[in-house]
Amino acid sequence: MLELSTSVQYVKGIGPRLAEVLAAKGIHTLDDLLHYLPFRYEDRLNPRGIAELRAGEMATVIAEVRTSGLFRTRRMPIFQMTAGQGRARLKCMWFNATYLRDKFKPGQIVALYGKVEEDFRSGEIQLMQPQFEIIGDALEDVSADATEQKLAASLEIGRIVPIYESAGQGRVTSRWFRRVIHAALENLTSDFPDPIPAAVRRHLSLIPPREALWKVHWPEPGESFQDLQASRTPAHIRLIFEELFFVELGLELKRREQKAQTGIAFHLDERVRAAIKKILPFHPTTAQKRALKEIASDMERPSPMRRLLQGDVGSGKTIVAFEAAIIAMENGYQVALMAPTEILAQQHYFSARRILEAAGYRVVLLTGSMEDDRKRETRRHIAQGNAQLVIGTHALIEQTVEFARIGLVIVDEQHRFGVLQRFKLMRKSSEERVGRSPTNSPAAEPDVLVMTATPIPRTLALTLYGDLDVSVIDEMPPGRTPIVTKRVSDERSSEVWDFVRKQVAAGHQTYVVYPVIEENEETELKAAIKMYKELSTRIFPDLRIGLLHGRMEADLKEQVMRLFQKGELDILVSTTVIEVGVDVANATMMVIEHAERFGLAQLHQLRGRIGRGAAKSYCVLMTGGKISEDGERRLDAMVRTSDGFQIAELDLELRGPGEFFGTRQAGMPNF
Repeated sequence: MLELSTSVQYVKGIGPRLAEVLAAKGIHTLDDLLHYLPFRYEDRLNPRGIAELRAGEMATVIAEVRTSGLFRTRRMPIFQMTAGQGRARLKCMWFNATYLRDKFKPGQIVALYGKVEEDFRSGEIQLMQPQFEIIGDALEDVSADATEQKLAASLEIGRIVPIYESAGQGRVTSRWFRRVIHAALENLTSDFPDPIPAAVRRHLSLIPPREALWKVHWPEPGESFQDLQASRTPAHIRLIFEELFFVELGLELKRREQKAQTGIAFHLDERVRAAIKKILPFHPTTAQKRALKEIASDMERPSPMRRLLQGDVGSGKTIVAFEAAIIAMENGYQVALMAPTEILAQQHYFSARRILEAAGYRVVLLTGSMEDDRKRETRRHIAQGNAQLVIGTHALIEQTVEFARIGLVIVDEQHRFGVLQRFKLMRKSSEERVGRSPTNSPAAEPDVLVMTATPIPRTLALTLYGDLDVSVIDEMPPGRTPIVTKRVSDERSSEVWDFVRKQVAAGHQTYVVYPVIEENEETELKAAIKMYKELSTRIFPDLRIGLLHGRMEADLKEQVMRLFQKGELDILVSTTVIEVGVDVANATMMVIEHAERFGLAQLHQLRGRIGRGAAKSYCVLMTGGKISEDGERRLDAMVRTSDGFQIAELDLELRGPGEFFGTRQAGMPNF
C-alpha cells in the first residue's frame, strides 16, 4: 500500500525519469500528485451523437478520425479534421495549428469538446478550435491488451472525465494523469489521518479526506456538472477549506511568534495627544478616531505592531498615518514611510511638509532619481537621527541607508511591494543596532503600519495580510460631495469637451486619462501623447494643458504635477500614473477614455482623484467599440455606486481571486 509521503518515482507507471518531469510541476510525493487537481471536467457520461448537435451549444462528442490535413489560406494555415460516427460526419477546424499536422491518424478514437457552430456557407454544423483528446486506437483493434483496453474505455468514456494540465513533453498528458492517479488512489492506504479537528469537521459537514480525493478526481455519476466546473462540490469544498485552514493556522503561529518579539512600548501621554491635535487640519471622522485608537493601543504594547490600515480612496488614511508617526517621533524615534512610486512618495512628502514641518518635525525625501550629492546628504541626516520622518521609494531599503533609531515603518499601497521588501525595511533598525547596544540585549523591532486603498473584503484581507491586524476606515470626511458618474460613447465626445470647458470656466480643473502612452495599430486606442496634441491644438487651443505619463523623467513629472496642484494647468492629460495618491482639491472632473479597457478597481482608484473638495465633481466614462459582458458589468457598477467595498466584492466576483497577487509575492501559497 502507498503512503502520502511516498516519493512519486515509486508510484506504478512513473519511475525516476518521469519523476523529474513531475518535479518541475512541484510534484514530489504521492500527496503532491493527489493534490494535482483537474482544471476542468468533460461530461462523457452522455456524449452526444453528431446528428443530435445544435449550433450554439457546448458538447462532448466521441468519434472516429476519418481524414485530416493542413491547408493554407492567404491569411493563415488552417488544420481540418473530419470525425465520424457511422455515416454521420463532423468537421473540426483549428487556426494556425501547424503543430497538429502529425497528430491524428485514421481510425483513432477521439474525444472532442467545444462550441457547436454552423458553417454559414454549407449550413453544416462544425466544431471550431475544439479541445480534444485522443482516447486510443479504434476499440476493435485486437492487438492491444484487452484489460488495458477496458480500463481505457472505463476511464475515458461513459463518465464525467477529469482534465489535467499536461506536464513536460510526450507521455505526461491528461490521459496519463488519469491512469496514474486512478491507480494511486486504488493503492492508497486506508489508514488515512484527518488533520482537521473533529469539532470543525462536524460544524462544517466536511467529508473525509480520502473520500474527497477520490471524488474530486473521479466524480460520481449523480454529481452536478455545474458544481464540478465551479469547484463547488463537497469534495472541492473539503480540499479548499483544508488549504485555507492551514494557511490561517500558519499565519496565526507567525503572529504569536511576532507578539513574542521585543517591540517598543511607546508612551502616549497628554504631551503626545496635544501634538496630535495640533496638526489636525479638520475634525476627524468616527472611523478615523477608531483606527487611530487601535493603532495607538498597539503602539503602547511592548510587542511589535503589525497592522493593516484599509480605507477607500479619499477616506483619510494618510492623516491617521501621520498621527501614528507623531506618537513615534514624540517618543524620540524615527519614522520611515515607503511608497511604491516617486509621484506618490513626493505627494506624501509635500503633504507631510505642509502638515508636520509647521509643527517642528524634520521631514526628508529619498528617491532613486535624486542627485547623488543630495542623496548622500539625506542619508547622512538619516544616519545621524536629524531626519525624523523619512519618506521614499525602494531607495529606503538600499544597503547604504542607515537609520539611527527607527521606531515605525509605514508602507503605502502594500500590494505593490513584495513581502520581503517590507521585512527588509523592518530589519533596518535591528540589524544596524545589533552590537551597538550597551547591554547587548536583542534590538527592539519597529512597529509596522501598512496602508491600502484597494478595498478588499475583510475575509480576503485576513488571508492576504493574515500576519497583520486589520483597521478599516469605512466613512468619508464631511464636506465631500458624491461624484456624479456617467458613461457615454465616443460619438458624444463633443458634448463632453463642451462640459469640460464649462468646468474650467467655473475655475475648476480636469483630468483626461488614457490607457496607453503611444498609439498601437492593433488595439486602435487613442494614445495620451496623440490626444494631448489634439486637445491642446484643436479642441482647447486657448487652455493650459499638461501631459503626464510613466516614461517621463522624474523631474519633469514632478514639475507637471506641481503646476497642476498650484492651479497653473486647466487640464492634465495622463495615463494611469495618477491612479494612486495624487490629491488636487480643485480638480472636479475626470474623463476616462476607453473606460471599458480598465479594471474595476483601477477605475475606482482613478475616480478617487476627484471629489476631494466641496464642489460637485463629475466622472465621465467614455467608451468606444464593442464592449464585453464583463466590461458592461464593470461600467454599470461604476455608474451605480461609489462604495469601494461593494465595488471590491464585484471585482472579486468578476476576476476571481487568481489575479489578486499579480507577480507572485514571496511567502504567498499557490492556491
